[in-house]
Parts: sequence; C-alpha cells; structure tokens
Amino acid sequence: MNKDLELLLTFSHIGLFTIGGGYAMIPLIEQKVVEEKKWLESEELVDLMAVAQSCPGIFAINISIFIGYKLRGVRGAALSAFGAALPSFLIILAIALVFTRFRDNAIVEKAFRGIRPAVVALIAAPVFKMAQTAKISVYTVWIPVVAALLIWLMDVNPVYVIAVAAFAGFLWGKMNETEDDKEDEE
Repeated sequence: MNKDLELLLTFSHIGLFTIGGGYAMIPLIEQKVVEEKKWLESEELVDLMAVAQSCPGIFAINISIFIGYKLRGVRGAALSAFGAALPSFLIILAIALVFTRFRDNAIVEKAFRGIRPAVVALIAAPVFKMAQTAKISVYTVWIPVVAALLIWLMDVNPVYVIAVAAFAGFLWGKMNETEDDKEDEE
C-alpha cells in the first residue's frame, strides 16, 4: 500500500473509533503507530505527546501532525491531520442534522450519561501507561501530582506549570551531568 494512503487511512481509523477527544485517542494511536505499524517507539510517542500538548490547538490534530511530519514530512503532516479530523467532522455534521429531533429523548440522554465515565477511563488508562514510559517512579510521582493540583485546585495556567517544569528539568539535568557528558559537549 502507498505510504501516504496508509498514513491517511491509519489516522482516519484512529479518528473514527475514538470517542472522547484527543486524549482518548492515545491508546489507539499507541496500538496503531507503535505496536502494529512500528512507526515510532513508545518513548518517541511520549515526547511527541508532550510537544503536542504544549502547542496551541487541538491535541488530536497536533499529535497527528507531529507523527505524520516525523514519518513523511509536510505531506505526512497534512494527510494525518486530515485523516484524524475527517471522521469527526462527518460524524458531527450527521449528528447536527438530526440531533435537534432527539436531544430531549430520555434514551439519548441516558446514553450520554453512560458514555461519560467510559471517556474518563479512556483518558485515565493512557495516563498510567505514559507514566511508566516516562519512567515516573515513587521518587518523582510527586511532580505530576503537584502539577495537577496546581492546575485543578489553584487554577494555575498550565503554560506556567509546563514552563517551570521544563526549566526545572533543564536545571536538574545540568546539575547531574557527568564528566563524560561535559567532555562530549566539547
């Protein structure tokens, strides 16, 4: 199969079978891109997710663009973004055409109520898997916990949390450089 078409179809599949937004896509992206296609390693996916989250825009589109770009350059970025967005666009268009007839239906309301906890689980599962891939240990688990509490309870802007974490990581890396690392830089 043509690589461009394969990229488009892969991200269309991911976009079609994901309910709950960009974070809910993570398990399917990992399954397709890392495990099945072997286009990326788990660590690369975690790095791309970190960059996609820190960029403005929709996470699902950002991550598809970064993966597509890494695999096929600008053409891959465009195809993967289009593939990820097209199913949602078509589904939302179809729903918009008929939703006004069903929005007050008790069955539809109960179905949406039932979907909400499943979406939370779809988002929580990759968080734990990402924690393993990011090598979060019992010694470093406090970092994401504090970051989440700052954002959630104290309403701190996530951009500030990311900036402080990046700066702290840079300092930590500098403080823990070995002599060999310093020699390699020279």
